[in-house]
Amino acid sequence: YYQDDGPEDSPPEDLASIPDAEPQVERLNPFANRPYTALGQTYTPMQELKPYSKEGRASWYGKKFHGKRTSSGDIYDMYRMTAAHPTLPIPSYARVTNLANNQTVVVRINDRGPFHRERLIDLSYTAAWKLGYINQGSASVLVESIVPEEIELVKQIGKDKPRPSKTTAVATATPSTAATTGPTPQADAKPDSGVYL
Repeated sequence: YYQDDGPEDSPPEDLASIPDAEPQVERLNPFANRPYTALGQTYTPMQELKPYSKEGRASWYGKKFHGKRTSSGDIYDMYRMTAAHPTLPIPSYARVTNLANNQTVVVRINDRGPFHRERLIDLSYTAAWKLGYINQGSASVLVESIVPEEIELVKQIGKDKPRPSKTTAVATATPSTAATTGPTPQADAKPDSGVYL
């Protein structure tokens, strides 16, 4: 495991029963979505909820960060369905598919990272467990954002059914509708968090 991270000595036995994150429209956090620098690289988070689809490498982070504050201001819980991404809006929701086994989960983006150039997304321990790559440490995945017009469809047809079209209008967040509390991403940035091989 990377440094002193990894699963707890006695993780819950019912991880399979933990539900995926339930997508909903939330006001964007203006602090967590400001440009920031981590490990010498500058990142510019997306300022609106819009279609996003990209393949890359997923890692995961566990007990080392369990109970610590995320970039959104939430407390990280390794047994919830959450994830860290360098630029997707906070908070937002994404569908993550393990390309090796086609397992899919829905997670809430509430943190920044990973800042390793070869990693696309950092999943919570439970999300990575459900995707089947806990022991491997990382996996090739497809990350797809869930935009507001999809949310009702996701609730109706489920995460594994055909995806709706992503060509409709997207919702944006403005200072008048965005949350006004939360730490800056750079204050909570995790250097190369997750489990790497």
